[in-house]
Amino acid sequence: MATLKAVRGTRDLLPPETALWNRIEATARAVFARYNFGEIRTPIFEDTSLFARSVGEETDIVSKEMYTWEDRARAQSEKSQSLTLRPENTAGVVRAYIEHRLGETGQLQKLYYIGPQFRRERPQKGRYRQFSQIGAEVIGPPSAGSESPLRDAEVLEMLATLLDELGITGWTLELNSVGSAADRTRYNEALRAALEPLAPAMCADCQRRAVTNPLRVLDCKVPEDQPIIATLPAISDSLDEDSRAHFAAVTAALDAAGVPYKLNHRLVRGLDYYTRTTFEFTHGGLGAQNALLGGGRYDGLSEAIGGPKAPGIGFAIGLDRLVLTLQTQELNQSSAPRQVADAYIAPLGESINPAALALARELRRTGLRVELGEGGFRLKKSFEAADKTARRIVILGEDELQSGILTVKDFASGNQTKVPRADLVAFLTQSASE
Repeated sequence: MATLKAVRGTRDLLPPETALWNRIEATARAVFARYNFGEIRTPIFEDTSLFARSVGEETDIVSKEMYTWEDRARAQSEKSQSLTLRPENTAGVVRAYIEHRLGETGQLQKLYYIGPQFRRERPQKGRYRQFSQIGAEVIGPPSAGSESPLRDAEVLEMLATLLDELGITGWTLELNSVGSAADRTRYNEALRAALEPLAPAMCADCQRRAVTNPLRVLDCKVPEDQPIIATLPAISDSLDEDSRAHFAAVTAALDAAGVPYKLNHRLVRGLDYYTRTTFEFTHGGLGAQNALLGGGRYDGLSEAIGGPKAPGIGFAIGLDRLVLTLQTQELNQSSAPRQVADAYIAPLGESINPAALALARELRRTGLRVELGEGGFRLKKSFEAADKTARRIVILGEDELQSGILTVKDFASGNQTKVPRADLVAFLTQSASE
């Protein structure tokens, strides 16, 4: 019988790597809380039409990458329904905003999410078919200030803060404006005209996009097509005065806050719902596919899926690529911390196991991280196991139970100390903070 393995494009996350994932998620939650964001959790699958109407039927996500199936009717009175594992989370958040009438509060909704997404794309380093994202959305009625360029700048400043607090160095914020729907229509026409003589020399996808949705040509990653793409008109030439003023206000706020950025007039992102501000944070340590995270403004998305006018801006962070960046940095800096327990309790004999469990429970309830040994081990084996998993070993035998004095050895210093049981928590806590 063949050995079962994880499906291609998926993977198992194991300790100690999961500790890094938890640290990233905890840092994100703490940063988002300071900016007054609350968590939203949407289903991992939605009606297929949600993504077709929001993301765009001509995007690679909808046309090639979605996991879709027909949910058959269970009764004659029911209709079958096409369902899709979510390939991104913004559409689901906006759907929830509409369904739960959050706009009726008259307030900005500042929502974040952490969870899996699914795309059937070619697996490669840092890219998987099931992948995790951290994202956030700021959405609300225009009367709440949802169209303000200050919202764009605040989101970008928050992301700069998050990357800094995670310890990611050397990031670059790339910024552009794709304008209003009218601006995009003008730009698409300019692109279509420019591509007509050039498309036959490009990849098959670009030849199709040049007719159906020319803006998507700018998403092409085929190296041979890049010199052609570099000659195409820039979207900045098609922006109207309102779009130019909005973008100028975004950059002015970033300048005032001291957030560095680089203008990239080819940056359009891969989803059709984006308007005005679009952005990516990139990092040189990721190679050619160097985007850490990205997002933008989507002022017409709510209306596109049947809701009220509710301008918004959001982003998504690919956790796999964020983890890869941090791991690369820590390897280069030789500073990756070893995940170890504060103490390893070594019971001397199986009869001591119950007392060892009671001691472990006592220590863990104070917040200490404790590994519990096994009384059947020889003392040498206990020391070997403790040295691999903890900073120090606590020896617990009949003598220690009778005297109430425990022997604690610190592996880093080699010091062995006699500690009264009543003082053990304070001793281990103080040692853990040093």
